[in-house]
Amino acid sequence: MSLSPTQKKTPLLRRSATHHLEEPILLAENLSVRYDGKLVLDDLSFHLHTGERVAVVGPNGAGKSTLFKVIAGVLSPTAGRLDVYGVQPGGHTCIGYVPQRSQVDWNFPVTVADVVMMGRVGKLGIMRWPRPRDWKLVRQALADVGMADFIGRQINELSGGQQQRMFIARALAQEAELLLMDEPLTGLDLKSQQAIFDILDELRRRNVTVMVATHDLDQAAEHFDRVMLLNRRLLGFGQPGQVFTAERLVEAYGGHLRLVHIASDVVALADSCCNEGDE
Repeated sequence: MSLSPTQKKTPLLRRSATHHLEEPILLAENLSVRYDGKLVLDDLSFHLHTGERVAVVGPNGAGKSTLFKVIAGVLSPTAGRLDVYGVQPGGHTCIGYVPQRSQVDWNFPVTVADVVMMGRVGKLGIMRWPRPRDWKLVRQALADVGMADFIGRQINELSGGQQQRMFIARALAQEAELLLMDEPLTGLDLKSQQAIFDILDELRRRNVTVMVATHDLDQAAEHFDRVMLLNRRLLGFGQPGQVFTAERLVEAYGGHLRLVHIASDVVALADSCCNEGDE
């Protein structure tokens, strides 16, 4: 498999990136990404505050997953820059990533403990065995997300909510300071969704910065400090009431979103174009 021109090869052993704590945890300046000849992100500029919770919303193909891959250091910008604590992505062990469940091979023969221990690889290096402290962190991370009793369970035996909590535990074991979650609530029942939000509340108390890609505008408005409205371009970034205006929503979703005006509010009823597998 060949890599695209913008996709990075990750070395087996690399030194962790230095943090400049006086800089924003995440800063994008005129960030653009072309992927397979297609402009996926166009001239994005924004920054994140440490410890805040941000929802990234937009239609299918808006570039949400691509943005997360750039932040994680998997893809390189075509133009502009994106810094984590003043340093370009790549080598940061502080970034945790929770992928879309549809992108995971759940039949792969690994246990919950194996997956959570993967969060320690950046600290250990590829060729070193886990130490007692690493296993202690794994057990504590699973306890923090209510999964202590599942440590030896095969991943294909988990429910959707348990799968997401396992990946959050991996980020906790990694000691992540920035957590990227790509459609973590899709397909979960209300009880499982609430369990995820309870964990996010705990992460806020730990000053962990969280970015969540979601198609649910109501959840974005209710549960997040700021929202980023994205459709290749940054159409709005701020408090939900400031970003979710009728004009901006129509610009983002076009005819795929039905808007209903109730008094001075705008209610988005449906986004028929949105499915998993977002770019």
